Amino acid sequence: MSDVIIVTDSNSGVTREEAEKLGIGVVPMPFLVNGKTYYEGVDLNQEQFFHFLEEEADVSTSQPSPGAVTDLWDEYLKEYDEIVYLPMSSSLSNSCMTAQMLAQEYDGRVQVVDNKRISVPQYQAILDGLAMIREGKNAVQIREELERTAADFNVYITVDTLKYLKKGGRISGTSAVLGTMLHIKPVLRLGSDKLETAAKCRGIKAARHTMLELLKEDMEGRLGEYRRQGKLQLMTAYAGVSEETLESWNQEVKETFQVDHILSAPLTLSIACHVGPGVLGVAATRIAV
Repeated sequence: MSDVIIVTDSNSGVTREEAEKLGIGVVPMPFLVNGKTYYEGVDLNQEQFFHFLEEEADVSTSQPSPGAVTDLWDEYLKEYDEIVYLPMSSSLSNSCMTAQMLAQEYDGRVQVVDNKRISVPQYQAILDGLAMIREGKNAVQIREELERTAADFNVYITVDTLKYLKKGGRISGTSAVLGTMLHIKPVLRLGSDKLETAAKCRGIKAARHTMLELLKEDMEGRLGEYRRQGKLQLMTAYAGVSEETLESWNQEVKETFQVDHILSAPLTLSIACHVGPGVLGVAATRIAV
């Protein structure tokens, strides 16, 4: 048997095709749409998801069934000695806690990482885990390192419409109406335990500039040491935008931070359902190895 495999959930943004290339496993996250269950990356993609939102469908998030998780673990444990399971942040879902309880029946062969992340930072944690596997680290060592570095990231996103923030109760109806009239584009900070407002801007151009300035402050402040060590990965995120808009945003990020390469991935549907389409984001995440 081989040594260690990384298994994650689709909140990481890793598709089944990417998972095959990376050599990892992915548990698809379930969504209820008008009472019917769909699975992210299986029978529900971004285009379909946003179509449901535009049609005012009743959409809600859920967590994988215990059986779906353990069945996948059991399959991989036929080939691998150990599993590092990297689900979304425990502060955003009960799926991490459920997995930790399930892992107690596996005599240490399954190590569940509470990495405090979702979407693009979670994606980077997977890459870190794979690098540690190549270094010969075991599942416990990988879990401990990923948890030790869990909070070393910052993500900023801006939304095109206030409709979904209002629908989710994050802003009032009055604020949504006034904000729409004044072309307010909030900049939201996605931390390890919540989604909070970092700034309010007039127009998307100002919002894009503000996101870059806020991240620049982080990279000169609490993330500065990692940047000086060359251990900081720049990333962009997006949801429901055109290829032209994404290309323009990626280029703006590269020019601002004077880098040639960034990672770019769509926001996962667990976040997209709260913010809607037309979202751009930027992140800096510590590279753990």
